Amino acid sequence: MPDSWDGDLQKTAETPPIEPIRSGRSPGVWVAAAALVVAAGVAAYFLFGARSAPEPATTGAPAAAVPIAEAPSRPLGADVPDPIDVPPLDQSDVLVRELVSKLTAHPRVGAWLVTRGLIRNFTVVVSNIAEGKTPAVHLTTLRPATSFAVIERSGYLEIDPKSYERYTTIADAFASIDPAGGAQLYTTLKPRIEEAYRDLGFPDTPFDTTLERAIVLLLETPLVNSPMRVEPQGATGYGFAEARLEALTDAQKHLLRMGPRNVRIIQAALRVIALELGIRVQRLPAPRA
Repeated sequence: MPDSWDGDLQKTAETPPIEPIRSGRSPGVWVAAAALVVAAGVAAYFLFGARSAPEPATTGAPAAAVPIAEAPSRPLGADVPDPIDVPPLDQSDVLVRELVSKLTAHPRVGAWLVTRGLIRNFTVVVSNIAEGKTPAVHLTTLRPATSFAVIERSGYLEIDPKSYERYTTIADAFASIDPAGGAQLYTTLKPRIEEAYRDLGFPDTPFDTTLERAIVLLLETPLVNSPMRVEPQGATGYGFAEARLEALTDAQKHLLRMGPRNVRIIQAALRVIALELGIRVQRLPAPRA
């Protein structure tokens, strides 16, 4: 499962991974998704990155296709007591930074806010997740400071549990975002988000549909409490040894590699954001015990 971003499950190759690797074949894990400049977006964004860049080619079996969801029964968002005028798309960063900073003061959210073209960045990230792709390449400002590692146990390679700790602050930052405020922010910025989405080549698809599909896909990611075994895959990476995990989309595999504690926190916060946005509970995967 060689990926982009920090080269999480990548081995040493001709081009060094973004993150250094240690312990034998270890590679670095990936990311954290999404300062939702706008509600669920914050969630989706912290799971994965910060800057636009071409998506690198991946190897291994293709990810499962993500079914197209029906449009939400009502527009997503929340009532905004005091509507404001949003500047043109390419002049909106200052306002977005101001509004997002009111949702949370967590420093990891602040790290994303230095990105240029925040609304465009958010739109690309959510679109990638909804398509099952990893948006890690767009979120480099949230890269963990330490490297991914694997350990050998009983003749098998497993993800080193210490690697999960690299994403603790990301999960906590995500959980710090005010869901109700995020839903109102989504409503405020939606006209510019729709504009950015049209620029991506989706003139006929409401962004609400894409946002809901991205949220549902992340909520469908399984929670694995047992050690996660990996095995060499190709010349430069690793794949999950368990077929059902390797068959997940790239976006789901990135979330999974953050570890059970962080997956639990992110999914719980994401579910609350989804409900604040107005996604009906019947359209969401059932919560896990």
